[in-house]
Amino acid sequence: MTPFELIVLAIVQGITEFLPISSSGHLILVPALTGWSDQGLALDVAVHVGSLAAVVVYFWADARAMLAGSVRFVQGKRDQDTRLTGLVLLATLPTVAAGLALHLYADEALRSITVIAWTTIGFGILLGLADWFCRRELTVENVTARHALIIGFAQVLALVPGTSRSGITMTAARALGYERTEAARFSMLMAMPVTAAAGALIILEIWQSRNYALQLDAVMAALFAFFAAWASLAAMMAWLRKFSMTPFVIYRLALGIGLLIWAHG
Repeated sequence: MTPFELIVLAIVQGITEFLPISSSGHLILVPALTGWSDQGLALDVAVHVGSLAAVVVYFWADARAMLAGSVRFVQGKRDQDTRLTGLVLLATLPTVAAGLALHLYADEALRSITVIAWTTIGFGILLGLADWFCRRELTVENVTARHALIIGFAQVLALVPGTSRSGITMTAARALGYERTEAARFSMLMAMPVTAAAGALIILEIWQSRNYALQLDAVMAALFAFFAAWASLAAMMAWLRKFSMTPFVIYRLALGIGLLIWAHG
């Protein structure tokens, strides 16, 4: 993979990682249209490390509170920060369990373009319905253990490519009555623990490879993914403060239909 290809794919991944439009659909579409090779391990680093850094920077106050809460939880203390940390971890448990099971028994059919197309369309429609018809009054401070588990179990669906992790968690949060920006905020906080764990494993794997060219590619991809992810995250949050999720729904429908036409045309 050339540096140009790596940069383009890192930017595409960074932009689509947190928008509710399915990054997997885009990462399949770009190489298919261009004939480029599989992005491999270097872009995985861009996804995990670059995107995680973007979330931490943008939601620095929440990230710092969760880190402080983790320390105080170990010390046996309980406060608002430890509560937030506990709820985020609770919300990630279903995905961790399901992810391990899928890793052991995964069916490659789930990665087909047809599956990605239909999940992009179907879950896009659900996102629209939840956003258009559900109340908007709750904030992250109102998250309960029950709500955290509901959103966490919804996140399990994102293990099927095309669903969109951010999209399905925002859909669940909106269905429960959370404000648009608050639904997005909790979705991003949920991404931190799993993304950090996955990123750490990939960094260790690259470090142990002693492949210095791969390490350089990984650093470059992570940097470009960070800036792309931060910009798209900031733009999305600014949009959701004033407007609905309708553009994301329309885009998902167009992308899904385009993938179906390409797969069966």
